[in-house]
Amino acid sequence: METFKYFDNMKRYVKEITLCRKGNTVTLQKVKGIFGKNVNTIDVAFPIVHGKGTEDGSLAGYLETLSLPVVGPSVLGAALGQDKVVLKQVLQANQIKTPKYVWFYDYEYDMDKENILDKIEKLNYPVIVKPANLGSTIGIGVAHDRNELSEKIEEACEYEKKILVEEMIPNLLELNCAVCGNYEYNETSLIAEMKMKHELLTFEDKYLSGSKGKGMKNSPKMGSGMSTSEFEVPAHISNEMENKIYETSKKVFRVLNLKGVCRIDYLVNKKTEEIYVNEPNTIPGSLAFYLYKPKGKDYKTLTDELIKSAIKNYKNEKRKTSSFTSNILSEYNSGQGIKNKI
Repeated sequence: METFKYFDNMKRYVKEITLCRKGNTVTLQKVKGIFGKNVNTIDVAFPIVHGKGTEDGSLAGYLETLSLPVVGPSVLGAALGQDKVVLKQVLQANQIKTPKYVWFYDYEYDMDKENILDKIEKLNYPVIVKPANLGSTIGIGVAHDRNELSEKIEEACEYEKKILVEEMIPNLLELNCAVCGNYEYNETSLIAEMKMKHELLTFEDKYLSGSKGKGMKNSPKMGSGMSTSEFEVPAHISNEMENKIYETSKKVFRVLNLKGVCRIDYLVNKKTEEIYVNEPNTIPGSLAFYLYKPKGKDYKTLTDELIKSAIKNYKNEKRKTSSFTSNILSEYNSGQGIKNKI
């Protein structure tokens, strides 16, 4: 682990590699000039990545072109989970509650700043400003007045062209629930209750601190992805709310075309008991094992199930018809076109 804690150390040991399909196998190749040396073969991919250019479906698409079983969402599922604006639009279209919001592009803000600020202020302060396509709380800030709102929007625009501003839920209770499986069969985890000490978890809070939340003892040294926030599993909520979270989690999993394992984050108004979907993590770095372990499913069992599910999904897709033999140029006649034919 010491090797991977520091980038300078890591550079001394890592090698640039590429993936390549050769016949029925996908190989890892070490890049050297125009030639590649086989390092190993890969049977199933765990694309545990965060951020733009990977988590947004780009990597899922690349792996699918290699015809490789993948633990995690499809291109569509990953893309829906990453774009916070499109995510909200899809959830709302399926009657799944999400906090009220305003969204816009950076150029629109430059051209019509005051009107956009006026529109946002109808949400009432405080509000949360987010780049629409980033994760790990990067570029996110809380605004309590117009000046701070303008400042936070400008900061978010440094990271992303598409910006989301949403209401902060009062009397806040944060809950997490994971779903594991595919569209045909899936299983929810236990529900975690987050013990927040600040208005907003920062990137440093999530990843750069050494402390761990409750329930993490004797677990694999992967971290929960929420290292300084404390959480309790199971959450101290009513049976009615628990059942509602389980029902909504499965619905979100289905609606977003997800598979593998996904952790869904919820915002709850403790006073009114209204439940809002905040966002999904379509393949959490910890595989959300800490939400399944108290249920009796250890890390090895969880990963075994994910691998089996990925292989089953791959075989099911292979059985579907995906191409049709048709030569649309067969009637092309020396530039004459194909008149009167549809």
